[in-house]
Amino acid sequence: MRQLAQYQDGRLELQDVPTPMPPPGGILVQTTCSVISPGTEKMKVEQARMSLLQKAKARPDQVKKVLDTARTLGWKSALEKVRNRLESPSPLGYSAAGIVIAVDELNTRFRIGDRVACGGAECAFHAEMIAVPDLLAAPVPEGVEDWQAAYTTLASISMQAVRQASVQLGDRVLVLGQGLVGLLATSLLRASGARVLVADYAETRLDTALTLGAERTVNPGQSSLPDAVRDWTGGDGVDAVLLCVGGRGNEAADTAITCLRDRGVMVIVGIYDAELSWKIAYMKDIQVRYSRSYGPGRYDPQYEWGGRDYPIGYVRWTENRNFDACLQLMKTGQLPLAPLTTRRAPFTDAVSVYDALMQPGNTDIGVILDYGNSAPLLPTIAPQTDLSGSSFGASSPDNSSFSPPSSLHVLGAGNFARTMLLPHLKGNLPLGTIVNATGLSARHVKEKFGFAQAEADAAEVFKHSGDALMIGTRHHLHAPLVLQGLAARQHIFVEKPLCLTREELTQIDTAMASTQGSLMVGFNRRFAPATVALKQHLAAIPGPKTLAYHVFAGPLAPDHWYANVEESGGRVLGEACHFFDYACHLLGRPVQVMAQSIGRPAFPDSVTAQIAFADGSSAQILYSAEGDQAYPKESFRLFASGFVAECENFQKLTLYRNRKRNAMAYTSKGHAEEMAAWLAFLKKGGDHPLAYPEARQSMVLTFAVLESLRQGGAVAV
Repeated sequence: MRQLAQYQDGRLELQDVPTPMPPPGGILVQTTCSVISPGTEKMKVEQARMSLLQKAKARPDQVKKVLDTARTLGWKSALEKVRNRLESPSPLGYSAAGIVIAVDELNTRFRIGDRVACGGAECAFHAEMIAVPDLLAAPVPEGVEDWQAAYTTLASISMQAVRQASVQLGDRVLVLGQGLVGLLATSLLRASGARVLVADYAETRLDTALTLGAERTVNPGQSSLPDAVRDWTGGDGVDAVLLCVGGRGNEAADTAITCLRDRGVMVIVGIYDAELSWKIAYMKDIQVRYSRSYGPGRYDPQYEWGGRDYPIGYVRWTENRNFDACLQLMKTGQLPLAPLTTRRAPFTDAVSVYDALMQPGNTDIGVILDYGNSAPLLPTIAPQTDLSGSSFGASSPDNSSFSPPSSLHVLGAGNFARTMLLPHLKGNLPLGTIVNATGLSARHVKEKFGFAQAEADAAEVFKHSGDALMIGTRHHLHAPLVLQGLAARQHIFVEKPLCLTREELTQIDTAMASTQGSLMVGFNRRFAPATVALKQHLAAIPGPKTLAYHVFAGPLAPDHWYANVEESGGRVLGEACHFFDYACHLLGRPVQVMAQSIGRPAFPDSVTAQIAFADGSSAQILYSAEGDQAYPKESFRLFASGFVAECENFQKLTLYRNRKRNAMAYTSKGHAEEMAAWLAFLKKGGDHPLAYPEARQSMVLTFAVLESLRQGGAVAV
């Protein structure tokens, strides 16, 4: 299928990418129409065409992330991550309509052939096929054409803004800015019984606003907007202002507040970084509200991708209910869209359409891309791979003979795999299939690293018995995919954690007992040059040892996928397992652990674990989300007989022995060395670089830490 791709140098291309699979509980849609949002999407293209310096000034938050990465991984890794980001294509589009052509077995709302409106910048792309979760799709009623339904997501943004304004019948509302979202808001306000005054600098948009029901229009470049508002309201001021503009500063906000009545409401709808003048806002005692996208549920992965709807008695208008409401208004004619639609073009002309939108003086408002589909096509994709792990196949023959794999397949094409793992494998092993849910990413990785093919479904990969398999998906898929790979006698590398439950670990134990494949977990710190040097010194030092390992993980952003515990397992299981493994690597077999978290959260992100080992050694792992960014992310001290070692971010190792201090510098946290060790095993067999019992021991310790947190006491490992 074809999809519109944008590169960070501003290039736009129509690319052939793998057909996506319906997400769990979702649907696969053959797109018939999608809408280009000139405001948001033009901004994305403009930002992409900026120089690196301009990008840095526009996104200081991203610069900070690069600096943090450089501090913990070194500048080489940080720059490689930046390079990967810049050369990776990204999708465009977030409002579309089409016909359902495949339905996941967990979905009960939709059937093949249903017409649907779809939303979401994560899925409703400008593409011939889109894979959409249940609550980001809504059925299109009879009487609503596909081109109209394609506006649903954009209309829902405006509807949510109107709801945030708490508009009542007869209220007087000013809509500042008459771009696509502002014009839709004007139409919805009129449908709700409000009186509407609009302001914009473009006369053509003001004319369109009158067509949609605005009572009065003002061009601030030609006359005073506050004077017009005073005249229109008899000196009272408007009840609410919808600020549908972009940019930053205080000019638009101050104008809006000036136009408000005492205790009026200002709703910020667009990407506007408001700076409020304190005195004018304070004296009017105004309310400032932000309108977040399509409504409640937006950016909540449990709602959007987990399918967990909010009870209507508690949340009357969710984003999906806003979708339905907008479609109903389209059906009744109360939301006219023809006046907004200034251009319709075939999807095949998408690149030239964007080029036209970027030209100075372009006056387009709503732009429809038409895909030329009038009837659903039968999907030509295989059924989605069963990830239940309930069947592992027949027992394999003797495992003593080793045959090098003919090729490597990769599941998951995220930035970590592209930056930290695949560069060390390219050219060392034939690359077979790259699988990723996002077709653009799969195609990009295929072209960059030289994979034979790109797919969106993993089923094909497991047909290649005895091949090598790398798993870099989100954590909840690790164990199911490992089980399928072992059943296919594949040699597997899986990023940590190996699994999320003890039950999954037991299933993997069973599979490992009967497979001719192999399994390696991505505990890279074992392979870091600093670790190798330290282990060489420890080999000559008898007796128990003490390890104190401190990790400043930093606060977790609420929208980070790690915050979705069902996918990640939480930070202790999903990331702190690294450091429990490291303690095992240095000190041997753990026998008991006592863990404590800060406060009593359901899923802690800060934990201290005191671990006892069989030889009398002990380790304290302090993993904290609290701290200061100037402090190193990882540091540890190890005490032994006549010996002390200090390490910071695996870049600096200092050894104290015989009253002498020896400092050594390194540049790797072990990813390159880890891949080299795995490659050596894949080519020649022999001893595995990280035997399964060792990786399993680290996972058992991690589960014991979680059990200790639940019980509030020491737990045997």
